[in-house]
Amino acid sequence: MRLRSLASIFIVGAMLSGCVSEDDAAAAVTGTAGSTAVPVSTPEPTPTPDPVQSYIDSLTTEQKVGQLLIVRPEAFYSDSESTDVNDPNVDGMVQWTDEAAALLQQYPVGGIAMFGKNIEDPDQLNSFMSSLHSVSGVPLFLTVDEEGGRVARIANNPNFSVKKYKSMLSVGDTNDWNAGYEVGSTIGSYLKEYGFNVDFAPDADVFTNPNNTVIGDRAFSSDPEVAASMVNASVTGFHDSGMMTCLKHFPGHGDTSTDSHYGYAEADKTWDEMKQCEMLPFESGIEAGTDFIMAAHITTPNVDTDGLPASMSKVMLTDKLRGELGYTGIIITDAMDMEAITNYYSSAEAAVTSFNAGADIILMPHSLPEAFQGLLDAVNDGTITQQRLNDSLYRIISAKMKYGIITQ
Repeated sequence: MRLRSLASIFIVGAMLSGCVSEDDAAAAVTGTAGSTAVPVSTPEPTPTPDPVQSYIDSLTTEQKVGQLLIVRPEAFYSDSESTDVNDPNVDGMVQWTDEAAALLQQYPVGGIAMFGKNIEDPDQLNSFMSSLHSVSGVPLFLTVDEEGGRVARIANNPNFSVKKYKSMLSVGDTNDWNAGYEVGSTIGSYLKEYGFNVDFAPDADVFTNPNNTVIGDRAFSSDPEVAASMVNASVTGFHDSGMMTCLKHFPGHGDTSTDSHYGYAEADKTWDEMKQCEMLPFESGIEAGTDFIMAAHITTPNVDTDGLPASMSKVMLTDKLRGELGYTGIIITDAMDMEAITNYYSSAEAAVTSFNAGADIILMPHSLPEAFQGLLDAVNDGTITQQRLNDSLYRIISAKMKYGIITQ
């Protein structure tokens, strides 16, 4: 102690004479001269949970599989034959029933697709849609084909007072971006009012084959650049109204001569040729942030030699659409009740093949029970990997959260 005191006296004297700094003096007294300070470790911050992944992790396997399917309401009639479910001439479901609710628990699908036979008038539609908003443990995509023109389930019903359009081709003829925007904004607004959250629109085909009857004036133009501008405008208008969009029919149905409702359609162009024409509206819609892209039952023998339609082709969905075009949203198949699929594949086989090819959602399988069980079995036996399943679920649940369908 005496020596330490003497040292302190010496240092004070040295400081008074200007020979020692205050830091050196402190070090001398404390005995830390020449030592390095030991850093204090700070605990790592707790990672913020990912709400999308947390939601996915809370689902049962059956609920996860169900998210991969969108079906007609009639799929929940226990006594309906598959042919009746998908027949536009058979009376449709116009109110949700206890029987349907029980079947939804068994097959917890991710969405419902409404058609003309499900829509009678504003009061009935409001009542039906109100029921659908609360029937599922995982809130539903509520979808409709409302392109404007001849494909419009609401506008073409005389009981509804909404704006009607002659055709999208007539809109495209204006070559006015604002006209395309107005279509999306107007249609999206009245769909939202009735409780829909996804419109299977706009049509992104290029009408290059005058013999094409399935597309025709549903496309904006025979000029790919005009079609691209109109698609971009329409998607923007839909989004500004709060409505999700779905470009269709990848990789382009406008140059085919066959209707895939009744058999295979074929596109003979090479990929390079498609990139100069058919891909322009899709790229423009992707740039505008489309939420869905619908894959058509079109074979592309000069792009993919496996003979599969694009809706079941890994080359078209994963390599081309995701890889080359950079699309990161939801891929949905065209309706799987079409003869282009049912003539060649079972509902289970078609669903699993399409999903593993890169589709996220299977639309309207011919048989819901078969498609659901096929997907469930494939998940359980590893044919569909957990990573592949999670990738699609992440896109689906992200979209539902983004648009407030799922709230936390």
